[in-house]
Amino acid sequence: MFEPTPKRSKPDILQVDQLRVGFRLQGRPVEVVKGVSFRVPAGKTVALVGESGSGKTVISQSVMGLLPKSGSITGGRILFHDPLKTDEPPVDIAAMPRDGLAIRSLRGGRIGMIFQEPMSSLSPVHTVGNQIEEALQLHRPVPPGEARAKTETMLGLVGFKDPARAYDMYSFELSGGLRQRAMLAMALICRPALLIADEPTTALDVTIQAQVLQLMRSLQQELGMAILMITHDLGVVANMADEVVVVYHGEVMEAGAADDLFRRPAHPYLRALLKAVPHFDMAPGERLVALRDIEQDVAPLAKARPPQRDSSNAPLLSVKNLRKTYRVKSQGWFSQTKETLVAVDDVSFDIMRGECLGLVGESGCGKTSVSKLIMRAIRADSGSVTFNDGGRSVDVLGLRGQAERDFRKRVQMIFQDPVSSLSPRMTVLNILSEPMEIHNQGNHDERMSRVSDLMGAVGLDRRFLNRYPHSFSGGQRQRIGIARALALSPDLIICDEPVSALDVSVQAQVLNLLKDLKKELGLTFLFISHNLAVVDYVADRIAVLANGRIVEIAPRDVLFREPAHSYTKALLAAVPFPDLDRPLDLSSLAGRVSDPTRWAPAFRDEGQPQSLRMIDLGNGHQVLARPDADVRELAA
Repeated sequence: MFEPTPKRSKPDILQVDQLRVGFRLQGRPVEVVKGVSFRVPAGKTVALVGESGSGKTVISQSVMGLLPKSGSITGGRILFHDPLKTDEPPVDIAAMPRDGLAIRSLRGGRIGMIFQEPMSSLSPVHTVGNQIEEALQLHRPVPPGEARAKTETMLGLVGFKDPARAYDMYSFELSGGLRQRAMLAMALICRPALLIADEPTTALDVTIQAQVLQLMRSLQQELGMAILMITHDLGVVANMADEVVVVYHGEVMEAGAADDLFRRPAHPYLRALLKAVPHFDMAPGERLVALRDIEQDVAPLAKARPPQRDSSNAPLLSVKNLRKTYRVKSQGWFSQTKETLVAVDDVSFDIMRGECLGLVGESGCGKTSVSKLIMRAIRADSGSVTFNDGGRSVDVLGLRGQAERDFRKRVQMIFQDPVSSLSPRMTVLNILSEPMEIHNQGNHDERMSRVSDLMGAVGLDRRFLNRYPHSFSGGQRQRIGIARALALSPDLIICDEPVSALDVSVQAQVLNLLKDLKKELGLTFLFISHNLAVVDYVADRIAVLANGRIVEIAPRDVLFREPAHSYTKALLAAVPFPDLDRPLDLSSLAGRVSDPTRWAPAFRDEGQPQSLRMIDLGNGHQVLARPDADVRELAA
């Protein structure tokens, strides 16, 4: 049973006591939360940690009274103690009718919630201000003028520079970080006693993530609220949580103060989670330790791989002065103007055969646009992309017809979202054989043999070939995407944020798989990510992209040991470590780190982009700066 609450100056805001939650699946009951107990003290942050499927979100849905119709609380209590009602006993949320007035008055009023994906949580047909004001009027009705004033005040509190303008904007006009701020404003407009944050920073860049975390921390201090944070990111937990509850398959494996769990983890599951996180202190050749190993057999693919036709030291892919702009319409009541948006600005780099080049930067910096230009998915304004086809230089941007189809066999992509990149109406067999059918490779039996070898190479059971993507986990779906990319024996694979949507344990599996495939098959990777710790684990060299331009490029160990550019240093400073002795300096990350006015003078163009040049610092290390700047001194 739940232990008595120890004497404190303030009572616990939330007490979850032996909670059990079941779902009816195909008419049969399945228990997914199995006697979970924990507390959330007043004014503190408690992190609920675990992999996808561990039951974290179901627990939060139970607290909010938002369980799906097929789910129900089958046992236990959820006691909520409202600090505004100190003379009254706590209420049991588990005993409240699902759609009754009691739970509706708590939900959004005294208990706020931030959801994982702000774009799907915000209405696209209502302004941000309307949605925040609606939450206020539901729980604390006030006159319209006062409601707008309170809403604008909250928008300013969560970091919108122009609250009056933000009030009239729609969600699709906001960046990911601003959408999450709007969700925060909606959750906090009624000044709740408890905020539940379900993976609030999973889809955000590390710099925006740091800003949102700083915002949550400052608002917690200002409003005096408690936070229940649900996450699988142990770096975020180390920087935010006072107490930690580790959940696995609906049961608590370990719980206690953050200091105890990080310094003295007792349960094997928690120790394994900590070893699965990539970090900058890994020794050369050290591998991430996945919670569940996958058995893979790469030998058949390696044996069938065509021999390398070029033994020279020429780059496999050479990108020179690549540029892409878009014409953006800005329409008012009486006028319409067009602005030029520069997405990719004079980007140049080489990828050597057999290496992994990491391309890092914040969302919107141009990383994905570069990959689309290489793949010919969009047309470049200027520049060149040259592919080394067995010693023969191929002008990629000038390819047409059959030559372009042949090039696509040599370069393949692994996409960020394994769910949307796989057709839900095709079996795994169809998905893996389709590339070979399109390019007329092999007969039916040869294709079936190849598909079987692909499944073995990525560690999937060959018996699953007739299943559909929805029956696989996120990590398994990403491995299907990797297998599809390998189907045509490409020379270069572009990985566009391939692990950003995965748990740390599954992320470790996929990263280890990519490293093994690179080694065994001699593959070449362009690895795109916003997470420098992930890129550090897989890349040989790293190029840093900001505002469409490469601002720094260097071998992996050089870049992390001696970063020169202000933007690179800010990205490194924003990576959260699962280490209590290396906390983030959240206050230093306020504002956009890609804003050139925040950079050292040596790296600013002062309105003249042509005034900056790539300066060689030695050892393959180059940085974009003014030619007259003493960049060596800045790097030191």
